[in-house]
Amino acid sequence: MGAVTGPPRAEPAILRVAGPLVELEYTGDTAMNDLVSLGEAGLPGEVVEITDAVVTAQAYEYTGGLAPGHRAHPRGSPLSARLGPGLLGGIFDGLLRPLSDSGDWLLPGSGGSEDEARTWGFTPAVAVGDQVTGGQALGEVLKAGPVQTRILAPPGCTGPVEEIVPEGDYTQDSLLAVVGGTEVRMTADWPIRRPRPVRERLDARRPLHTGQRAIDLLFPVARGSTVAVPGGFGTGKTMLLQQIAKWCDADVIVYVGCGERGNEMADVIAELSELADPRTGGRLVERTVVIANTSNMPMMAREASIYTGATVAEYFRDMGCDVVVIADSTSRWAEALREFASRTGALPAEEGYPAGLASALAAFYERAGAVTTLGGDRGSVTVIGAVSPPGADMAEPVTAHTERFVRCLWMLDRELAYARHYPAISWAGSFSRDADALAAGHADAGEPAWPGRQAEISALLAEADRLTDLVDLVGITALPGQERVSVLGGRLVREGLLQQSALSDQDAYCGPEKTSALAEAVLTVIARCRELAEAGVPADSIEEADFGPLLRAREEAGPHDSAGVALRRDAVLAVLRELM
Repeated sequence: MGAVTGPPRAEPAILRVAGPLVELEYTGDTAMNDLVSLGEAGLPGEVVEITDAVVTAQAYEYTGGLAPGHRAHPRGSPLSARLGPGLLGGIFDGLLRPLSDSGDWLLPGSGGSEDEARTWGFTPAVAVGDQVTGGQALGEVLKAGPVQTRILAPPGCTGPVEEIVPEGDYTQDSLLAVVGGTEVRMTADWPIRRPRPVRERLDARRPLHTGQRAIDLLFPVARGSTVAVPGGFGTGKTMLLQQIAKWCDADVIVYVGCGERGNEMADVIAELSELADPRTGGRLVERTVVIANTSNMPMMAREASIYTGATVAEYFRDMGCDVVVIADSTSRWAEALREFASRTGALPAEEGYPAGLASALAAFYERAGAVTTLGGDRGSVTVIGAVSPPGADMAEPVTAHTERFVRCLWMLDRELAYARHYPAISWAGSFSRDADALAAGHADAGEPAWPGRQAEISALLAEADRLTDLVDLVGITALPGQERVSVLGGRLVREGLLQQSALSDQDAYCGPEKTSALAEAVLTVIARCRELAEAGVPADSIEEADFGPLLRAREEAGPHDSAGVALRRDAVLAVLRELM
């Protein structure tokens, strides 16, 4: 399939409307993925099939009222996102149309509530006659948010600066510069399905601190890596992703609500608006871009929303920022692919999903990465995608294919969630392929013991799980002293280290120094318990000791208070010394 050529018609005519699928009679010039405006309202649609004189488009809005005989208008370009200084702090739909101040409804075919008269300050960084290349900064936009926003020469644009405006205030469509015959404006469109080019892809070796101990300690993620978060209903996926959005140390957060419930998106937006940003002192929402495409919005706009989010992330990455894309959830996006495939008559594969599902997932996660930008800066895009398997079936196609393409898996466990253990990350079912690469970074940061500590905790949890199954059969008193200490150690790790309260001011976020202090404290206490058991102290006496100060340390010590953790560790060690 390719472009249709022939005698042009004045305008294509609509032949058939089937939900979001619209067939057009057209013999003019068009190409796959080109946009068309459908009907009098100008509903946006995308060309997905070309056969003889019939062009099939998928509509990105509700097609009620659209009928055969209505006209359409080809736009001659693919679906693109308008990238510029107005993104930070904004709320958009899946096509990156502004939703703020749009009233109760976004009118069909409208471009949202974008204020075309709004101005931003611009300070040039080059002069007429300077030689520039694609990706090089031409100037800086003032008061565009807490993240430095720059105007970059478009990719592939190389040559002398022929024109550059003086310092001043300009609108989004203002011409700021002319480079090698190419006009550069305050905002620019970029096709959402085409990754933005980079100079070089780098190994992801810098850790992304999420503030969640179970992740940062056991299953760390690197800046520029990929993560999947599978879990059944009620296991806390959205809560975990919200916590990462609030507390991770990325420069920019792109939160894509892809097919989720509207009340959950409203909660996310409200919390981001109220939460103070520890990095800037302002509101966290000021360095966040929210793409809200909820379950009651058009199905095909949901399919486009994750590409829109990736394009926005790449825009800030090219300025040298570390960006995190949170997609909640990719399962709803895959369902949109399945629904559209069924309407087009595509051959179904596993569970009705299209045969290209694995390729589509791989292409999405491939847009993550740590890179050297065209302008020579270092930036990254980290992609974290939630997966909602029906019936918690981890073997279903979306979950199974996603596991093949990601570097980290944070699997959520239903039993932990029902036991009120948050975050309910299964230490048995999760993994991190970034852990080995990040060990060197921890050593450079003065934590050479981090890999050994991680391995020791993982081994302790595995041993405790094995013994817990045995205890269910024969009882705890049937075990020898050392094994009873292992069961006790597993409880201390779970309750004193891995468990975390999202509602606690002291515990919602945990800094790296407190995480290390808690891990060291728990392991030191467990080692002391083992010494007591070897010395002949009865296991009953060890189990009955007061471990309360250690278990309460995570909530009583501040987010960065490693000294407070050490004091509580010493208090428990003092109690254990009395057992000798």
